[in-house]
Amino acid sequence: AGLQPGETVIDLGSGAGLDCFLSAQQVGPTGHVIGIDMTADMLALAEQNRAKVGATNVEFRRGVIEQLPVDDTSVDVIISNCVINLSPDKDAVFRESFRVLKPGGRLRVSDIVWTRTPTVAERDDLASWAGCIAGALEIDAYVSKLEMAGFADIETTLAEQPGERGWTSTYISARRP
Repeated sequence: AGLQPGETVIDLGSGAGLDCFLSAQQVGPTGHVIGIDMTADMLALAEQNRAKVGATNVEFRRGVIEQLPVDDTSVDVIISNCVINLSPDKDAVFRESFRVLKPGGRLRVSDIVWTRTPTVAERDDLASWAGCIAGALEIDAYVSKLEMAGFADIETTLAEQPGERGWTSTYISARRP
């Protein structure tokens, strides 16, 4: 994500906090990292891990990524590792991300995307939902939704070729003008 000392970072779906702790090292003691997760169990685990690693510039907040518990224009960078595709309202996720980013702020996420139109059976497969696949967007739709939320300079890079399965991981970056 190209994190710089002093930046404020949000990790969407922070889980046990690993990406938060890695980010905290990069933004240094003058930076701040906020992990957002919706489950009390994961937040408790993240707090235990925070105490173990002694991260003083990290905090965890309970919330959903469609309604971020963060002030407007208060964040430099949003990161996420394969969580947005789990949201049933990705438009809200992108609007909220845009809302909390400062002008010039960056969105840097990895996510699953479809490189073809999935079948109805693929979309309805609950195991695929849990596996972060069924709820994924087609790559063009992902970019379009980011544009509709106001993002600019959107770039996508496939992590690997999708092959016959028709989906793959991708790295997505965008900027709030």
